[in-house]
Amino acid sequence: MLVGHVVGSALQVLASLVLVGAIAVAIGFRSTDATALEWLAAFGLIVLFTLALTWIAVGMGMAGPNPEAAGNMATPLILLPLISSAFVPIDAIPGWFQPIAEYQPFTPAIETLRGLLLGTGIDHNGWLALAWCIGLTALGSRWSTALFNRDPNEGSVCRIR
Repeated sequence: MLVGHVVGSALQVLASLVLVGAIAVAIGFRSTDATALEWLAAFGLIVLFTLALTWIAVGMGMAGPNPEAAGNMATPLILLPLISSAFVPIDAIPGWFQPIAEYQPFTPAIETLRGLLLGTGIDHNGWLALAWCIGLTALGSRWSTALFNRDPNEGSVCRIR
């Protein structure tokens, strides 16, 4: 049941990303240097990242004490792109905040996507992004499964029905 929920949610996110990508191309985005293989790698990274964050969001929702709280548990994930290199280069972020921006999952994923689609360097970001995806997927799926299989009498856990 959890896998179906995650796959359904991931497909919704990917459909939204396809729409956003189509709009970006319509208003002028062009990837002049990216090959078909780089586009495929970028799409694969987006799929892996989507699955990872969806598993984490499912775990956060299942940890909620009631449906209302469960619906809001993953809201802090929305802030992660804002404190990454998505909008401002790491060098331009205040020094005390740079480690937070540099060592979180969105920064290596964003830098890898930029490298693949815009021809900038990827360096070690590709491996870091892949490691974040695998780690978050493993953590989120184990956490979600443990919460789902938990005895309902042990505490208040919101179940997917």
